[in-house]
Amino acid sequence: MKISIDWLKDYVSLDLSDTQVISTLNRIGMLVDEWEETEDDTILELETYANRPDTLGHLGVARELAAALGIPLNMPDISIVENDKQIAEHFDIQIMDEDLCPRYCGMIVSGIEVGPSPDWLQKRLRALGLVPVNNVVDVTNYVLFATAQPIHAFDLAKLKGSKIMVRRAKRGEGMRTLEGRDVALSQDMLVIADEKDPVALAGVIGGEKSAVSEATRDVLIESAYFDPVSVRQTWKKAGVQTDASYRFERGADIKFPPHAAALAATLLTQMGGVAYQGMLDVYPKPARPKAVVIRHHRTLELLGAEIEEAFVTKTLKDLEFQLKEQQPGIWQVTVPTFRVDIEREADLIEEIARFFGYENIPSQLPMWETVDLSQDRKRSLETGLRQLMFHQGFDEVVNYSFTDPAREELFRRDRGAIAIRNPISTRAALLRTTLLNGLLQTVVWNKNRGAEGVHVFELGHIFSQDEEDKRELQAMGMITWGALEAPHWQGPGLTTDFFHLKGTCESLVASLGYQAVSFQSQDHPFFEAGHALALHLKGTEAGILGRLKPEILEAYDLNEPVWAAEIDLDVAFEIQPHVFHCVPVVKYPSVIRDISFLIDRGVPYQGIKEILDGLNLPYLERHTLYDRYTGTGVPEGKVSLSLRFVFRHPQKTLQAGEVDALQEKIGKALRSNFEIQLREGGEN
Repeated sequence: MKISIDWLKDYVSLDLSDTQVISTLNRIGMLVDEWEETEDDTILELETYANRPDTLGHLGVARELAAALGIPLNMPDISIVENDKQIAEHFDIQIMDEDLCPRYCGMIVSGIEVGPSPDWLQKRLRALGLVPVNNVVDVTNYVLFATAQPIHAFDLAKLKGSKIMVRRAKRGEGMRTLEGRDVALSQDMLVIADEKDPVALAGVIGGEKSAVSEATRDVLIESAYFDPVSVRQTWKKAGVQTDASYRFERGADIKFPPHAAALAATLLTQMGGVAYQGMLDVYPKPARPKAVVIRHHRTLELLGAEIEEAFVTKTLKDLEFQLKEQQPGIWQVTVPTFRVDIEREADLIEEIARFFGYENIPSQLPMWETVDLSQDRKRSLETGLRQLMFHQGFDEVVNYSFTDPAREELFRRDRGAIAIRNPISTRAALLRTTLLNGLLQTVVWNKNRGAEGVHVFELGHIFSQDEEDKRELQAMGMITWGALEAPHWQGPGLTTDFFHLKGTCESLVASLGYQAVSFQSQDHPFFEAGHALALHLKGTEAGILGRLKPEILEAYDLNEPVWAAEIDLDVAFEIQPHVFHCVPVVKYPSVIRDISFLIDRGVPYQGIKEILDGLNLPYLERHTLYDRYTGTGVPEGKVSLSLRFVFRHPQKTLQAGEVDALQEKIGKALRSNFEIQLREGGEN
């Protein structure tokens, strides 16, 4: 953007050398890329920013200089010579699309003798590299580069009718531009039309039919605001970019069109024209001023520098922001309409930083508030648990913490319930001691509405009391009932069972990083005898899972089995998880051996697993139970188990004899701890 220092002096009294002006502009972020000294002027090449369209004219740059130097800004004089004709009686403007054109102003100046512009005007334009055309065209260019507000002049005699319509182009319409180029218009383009045809592409370029010529005597001055996106799309499709479209697509000042039209009328009347009285200003939905709150302490937090309140308020007022103090150190700032870049508090603080001087801001990290890492860790773990439960097919629910005393009686255990002094209902008189009550009600609610399977979980708090104090615990409950999938042509679909619940619990604790996980048979007041397991993490009980008792289910009118679990998250989160170590992938092959044997049906697999884990055999990578069989060929009271062992040496290929020795140790340990009977061909 070319800026003339001599032109700037029309708006601000500069008692500085050109070098000082350049230094001041650079200091406030208006970077001067290069400059050229002429006989009586200095032309600056100013770096422009897409979000600062107000600086695409001399007035906007002068406003920045005035604020930086603390001197007043001189606005252009408006002094229009008028005749006795009222414009509203002779002409009309209609906006057919208010979204794309919120405001359109028009003035008529008559009796103009089109010819060369005054020397001072030609000098201004030539300073920016423009070629003067005639006084009318030169005035429109002058207003654009002076104020950053594009305007246009139509030859009034060439307009059909006495009306301007701002509308979208019609199907099949076209227009020849001032450059003599034919443009096919599409229906999404906004045009300026008379009562017959389009006469201009809105915000881009005028049409040849209504162009000013030497024969022109009366002109209609257009000054408007057009939607930036619409202007950009229009010039892209038409392939015509102009100084006007360059400014409109970045966002013009919706408040300024009347001032720009009046300035153009002032200049034209100074050249012999006479204006109609009044102005047509169609502005159906005036824009509400934008307000942003700025806090003084926030400037220190963002900039790391202590800036006095007086400097903050003075800087913003010099930049024409309006301030209203809400409370000490906090202001509501009304943003001027020409500052389309200001959206939030940080934008205002950036203005303070520009004028305070970036060189005065210390190069150090700003102050940070401390963060409760333990709380963040809990939230992170909870988020991980939720995601895993979703992948396991469970839906999250949130139930009330209040519970019915009658229901609570069904879940009686060693925890005393806390009574509410003023309950909203007798059926919500206690704080819950378990999450399972609410989850069961969720199952019943969905079952009664046709659900064939319900699998839900809840992360919440449970409450209890004893003789000494009251406690609030964080827990996770889950319930699974009914079908896991819809029936399909291959079969009825899977139904949930104990192993689905147990597998989900194993996945949960694995996601928390625990490896020393075990399940132990345990009697519990919620669950059927022989169908309940306690979950242990590193030897500490952290939860319970199993099949709910029939008498509990009867109270909820449930006849099918319901599997449930409740995990104490306070315990689980406090246990230090296993530290994982990364090791290179072993490149040597594994050796797989299977062992099948008979064992008493009452022996839990957990006991077998603990014995095998306790052997600490070298090169035993893993072992798994891959088959369990009862039936023909298996004696009464026995069960056939098949275990698979995977051996691997990290530095060589294992020999058969080495694996045989390890397998013999496994067989010996099983025989000494359990009365097992190897099946025929049981070792291979």
